[in-house]
Amino acid sequence: MKRPNDAHGPRNTKPVIVWFRDDLRLSDHPALHAASQSGAPVICLYVLDEESRAPHARPLGGAARWWLAQSLKALQADLRSAGVALILRRGPAAKVIGDLAQEAKAGAVFWNDITQVPHRAIADDVAAHLGGIGVDVRRFPGDLLVAPADIRTREGRGLRVFTPFWRRVQGLINQSGGLPSPLPAPKSLSPVQGIESEPLQSFQLEPSHPDWAGGLRETWTPGEAAAQARLQRFLEDGIEAYAENRDRPDRSGTSTLSPHLRFGEISPRQVWHAARFAAADRPALIGDIEKFLSELGWREFCRHLLFDTPDLAERNLQGAFDAFPWKQDAEALAAWQRGRTGYPIVDAGMRQLWHTGVMHNRVRMVAASFLVKHLLIDWREGERWFWDTLVDADAGSNPANWQWVAGSGADAAPYFRVFNPVLQGEKFDPDGAYVRRWLPELARLQQPLIHRPWSAAPFELKSAGVELGRSYPEPIVDHKSARERALSAYARLRKA
Repeated sequence: MKRPNDAHGPRNTKPVIVWFRDDLRLSDHPALHAASQSGAPVICLYVLDEESRAPHARPLGGAARWWLAQSLKALQADLRSAGVALILRRGPAAKVIGDLAQEAKAGAVFWNDITQVPHRAIADDVAAHLGGIGVDVRRFPGDLLVAPADIRTREGRGLRVFTPFWRRVQGLINQSGGLPSPLPAPKSLSPVQGIESEPLQSFQLEPSHPDWAGGLRETWTPGEAAAQARLQRFLEDGIEAYAENRDRPDRSGTSTLSPHLRFGEISPRQVWHAARFAAADRPALIGDIEKFLSELGWREFCRHLLFDTPDLAERNLQGAFDAFPWKQDAEALAAWQRGRTGYPIVDAGMRQLWHTGVMHNRVRMVAASFLVKHLLIDWREGERWFWDTLVDADAGSNPANWQWVAGSGADAAPYFRVFNPVLQGEKFDPDGAYVRRWLPELARLQQPLIHRPWSAAPFELKSAGVELGRSYPEPIVDHKSARERALSAYARLRKA
């Protein structure tokens, strides 16, 4: 005879599906937390959707696909420790999730919303499809500190200048008594048996012929545990003098959290709270911590821009730039991509990018400025290259930063600011350590020659084993004349 609670207990509760997207973590995951608190069995699902035709959707670049594969492996292991599997399926999200809901007789599907237009469009399709088959939906905020709807001008538009935007974000957080505390990871989840998963290998996310990801594997450990450890290490050992060290590519002066944030292995709310606790414990470092948080704010700013302008990677925010006289120069573009421009700080950055999937932030600005202003090549060419080669390629930050450098975007840098790659190298890599790390062919040149090898005397080049034009290229453009050409083009644009 059955006991009365057998008919009503958790084992007869309809399962809840938790749909993971760019939130590949267990802690501070509102949808997963709510599912774990529901008492229902939980099915954790990731859908590789490369078929839904959402507006402004972009397929992942090669480096980001590699990261996604490692992040999913880590998530599989973390969920296994909590008692459930990560179900992997492939296809249009609405159909895949609807089919699974019917297969598992699920009562609801939970997920964290992502404010980007293609993600919202796909989520809306999923919600409509589930509603049509009688499955409940619950959507939770999760990828931003403040919702874009909460930061509007009187005309209903988003802000396009960072400083007032960041003040508004901080003001809203303070007015509400601070950000809510991050949610804990569930210690255990009730599984649903018999749900089949596709093997991760079938997603074909990692390169094989050729396997160019060796440098990525050497550099990174994706996953939630690695993200938390990296944040803790940075706040303990790396935050001191951050405001200065963050500009030095020859030092380990940044948090390197960007790819973990990109894939949601850690949430911006977790970073915010950890930094605030560190500031309370070490008041002398408040200035460095505030600078660090403003970088988190810049990520937020770029995502808000993307919310208002979903075609951020496709068109100039400032329409006047539509008439800019960009040059079509495939040879120069290829030299820049390969790190063969003849300017060591630029080339070192491009080699670092190819090997590790990231580039130091200061060097990103110098390399981007070189492409746009020295070579007059359309910023969209650079944005596309970074999209394919960065492990932290973010749909907001990547195009927003390129437009910032070009002068065509929001909060744009002055058009007359043309980075001198030699002076930038001498200032921020004063001993040449960064260049030596990524350009071993120049390693025996001493400073300051390492940042301007063409100025070395023949005997200096010979003793360093450098043969310009063979072991290392001559500069593909002259800085002075390239700067004058860029300023002239920008000046004509402003007069038009």
